[in-house]
Amino acid sequence: MLPYPDIDPVAFSLGPVQVHWYGLAYLAGLAFAWWFGVQRSKRPDVPLQRAQVDDLVFYSALGVVLGGRIGYAIFYGGERLLENPLWLFRLWEGGMSFHGGLLGVVVAIFWFTRRRDLPFGPVLDLVALMAPVGLALGRLANFIGQELWGRPTDVPWAMVFPADPLQLARHPSQLYQFALEGVLLFLILLWFSSRPRPTWSIAGLFGVGYGCLRFIAEFFREPDAHIGIQAFGWMTRGQLLCLPMIAAGLFLLWWAYRNAATTAKRGAR
Repeated sequence: MLPYPDIDPVAFSLGPVQVHWYGLAYLAGLAFAWWFGVQRSKRPDVPLQRAQVDDLVFYSALGVVLGGRIGYAIFYGGERLLENPLWLFRLWEGGMSFHGGLLGVVVAIFWFTRRRDLPFGPVLDLVALMAPVGLALGRLANFIGQELWGRPTDVPWAMVFPADPLQLARHPSQLYQFALEGVLLFLILLWFSSRPRPTWSIAGLFGVGYGCLRFIAEFFREPDAHIGIQAFGWMTRGQLLCLPMIAAGLFLLWWAYRNAATTAKRGAR
């Protein structure tokens, strides 16, 4: 068993204001997204000008925060939301959902492209590339904050989290998700986008890749105590939410390559 590196979730304090690692992870993820977007905007296949990247990151951040909170309230806190609708605005109590944040980002990007008269598909592909690093940093922040830990296990790298009231040796599932949904997914998408691909295909691969990798990681992550196992005696809420995401990603990949083939045939006539 490995000792848990007990890191203070508060990175530093400015007088009465405490700055948490989770907040810094969000900022670092957005900073990377901005830098990556600036670099990609130099490519001829990216329909964004340098100045528009700033607005894209702002809209995406808005979608993450609003969608993540609303999604958490609906997907994971439905009963609390019905009992007290104002609980939705108690951000200090925590609670963000990736799947809700994803939907929020898609809506925000659609709004952004409509207002700027930009094509939705290529911009969505770009954002799919910008996202995994932020996801990776968020999982590291989960690890530091001792939240979303794993299921009990006896593997040699198991850890006992000081905040765990049961003091059980558990999978450091936050690190699994950091490696799978963050690092590995980014490398796959970076490799896939290293050559020209049909519009929508990068977003489609993101959906399939994240959905499958998150589905795997959920086998090691402790289910939410107030929800537990959802279906078939083993499927969690997170896995259920991944299924439509995988299906949507497969559809986008099919749609992208179908359209590319149709365009190629027309051009050959």
